[in-house]
Amino acid sequence: MIAPPHLTNFLIVGAGAAGLIAARELARAGRRVTIIEARNRGGGRIYPLSIQEFGYPAEGGPEFVHGAAPVTRAVMHEASLSLQPRAGTRWSKRTGKLLPDEAPVPHAAQFYEVLATVSADLPIAEFLETHFAGPEYGALRRAITRTVEGYDAADPARASTLALRDEWMARDDGQHGRIAEGHGALIQYLETECRRYGASFHFGAAVMSIEEVRQGIAAHCRDGTIFEADAAILTVPLPLLSEIALPPVARERAAAAADIGFGNVVKILLRFATKFWVDDGRGELADLSFLVSDAAVPTWWTQHPTNHPVLTGWFAGPKADRVPSLTEAELIDMGLSSLAEIFELPPDRIGRELVACRAINWGNDPFARGAYSYATPKTRTAQSAMRQPDGTAIFFAGEALYAGPDMGTVEAA
Repeated sequence: MIAPPHLTNFLIVGAGAAGLIAARELARAGRRVTIIEARNRGGGRIYPLSIQEFGYPAEGGPEFVHGAAPVTRAVMHEASLSLQPRAGTRWSKRTGKLLPDEAPVPHAAQFYEVLATVSADLPIAEFLETHFAGPEYGALRRAITRTVEGYDAADPARASTLALRDEWMARDDGQHGRIAEGHGALIQYLETECRRYGASFHFGAAVMSIEEVRQGIAAHCRDGTIFEADAAILTVPLPLLSEIALPPVARERAAAAADIGFGNVVKILLRFATKFWVDDGRGELADLSFLVSDAAVPTWWTQHPTNHPVLTGWFAGPKADRVPSLTEAELIDMGLSSLAEIFELPPDRIGRELVACRAINWGNDPFARGAYSYATPKTRTAQSAMRQPDGTAIFFAGEALYAGPDMGTVEAA
C-alpha cells in the first residue's frame, strides 16, 4: 500500500515525547503532519502501567520531573496537570544498618575543587584514576561510580566529565516531583492536540528504510506500507537509528550517534497489601522517600507523600546490561530478595504481601533497546553533526540531541 504522495509536509517517525511535540508545533503552524509509530500506542519510553493493578498512575518508564523543565511544565500547565513535589527522607544501608540520609562522601569537597579546574574533557573513570587513584579515595571513587551508573545509566569508562559537572551543578535548579496524573496524561494531551491541528497517526508502523524521491522522502515500513512526505523527522531512540536504511548523506550524519552514550535501566514496581517497611515496628520510615543500599537491586523509592504501598526498585548502566537473559519473574524475585536483605525480613514474609508487580528491562524492549542517553567526550560534536542540515529532507530529533544538563530526560526530548 502506498499512502498518497506529497499530501504530507512532515513525516514524524516516533510518537514519543519528541515526536509529539514536533508534530504538534508543525501542525499548529499549518503544516500537514503524519506521525508513524512502531508500537501500538504513543509515548515511546513513557510507559503508563495499569491504574487498576497499582492503584495510581504508575510509571514503567520516566517518573520524575527534574529541575526547571520549562517545556514540560508549560505543557503540564496547558493540560491542567499538577506537579506532586518530591518529599520525605532518604535512607541508606551500606554498613549493615539502616541510617537516615547517606553519610558524607569522604573527600567530596576536594573532588569538586579539582573538578572545577578541568578544561579538556575525558571519561569520568579516567578523571578519577588521574586525580583520585590512592586507596584513601576508594570510598569517593565508589560513590561517584554508583552515581554515574545508577543515576545517569552511564558507563564511567565513556561518560563525559564535563557533562557530568554541568549536570551536578544544575541538579537543584527547580522543584523535583512527579506528574500527579502520570506522564501518560501528558502524552494523551499531546496526542489530542496533534489531532486537533489535523495531524494523523499510524501505529504498528515500524520503519525499515527511508529514501529520497521526487523532491521528498519515502518511508518503507516492515508491513509493506510506504509513506511519502516532503521531509522526515526521525525521533527514534539511538540504537534504532542504525537499523533504518538511509540515503548516504543522512546515514553519515546518523553514524555520529555512535559517539553518544545510551544506557540501560531495569525498573521493578512492587505493590504490597501494606507498607510493611513501616508496619513492622519501623515508624521512623513513615516518610521514607529514597533508599540506597548494596543489595542486588540497590535503589528503591516509595510514593511518599501519597500512601500507596508501592516500592520501586532500580538499577542501571553496566549492571543493567549484564542481565539481558533474566525473565520478568526472575527480576521480580531479585527485587523481593533485595528487599528481604535490606529490611532483614524473611523473603516469604515479603512475598505474602505482594499484590501486583512488574519488571521492565528497557534493554530488551525492541523499540527502545535501552533507557536514555548520556554524554561522552565526543557527544557535543556528534550532536552538532546530527543537527546540521545536509541538503537532504531527513532530520533527527529527540532527547539524545539535547546539549544541556538535563540530557536523558523527558524535558530533553
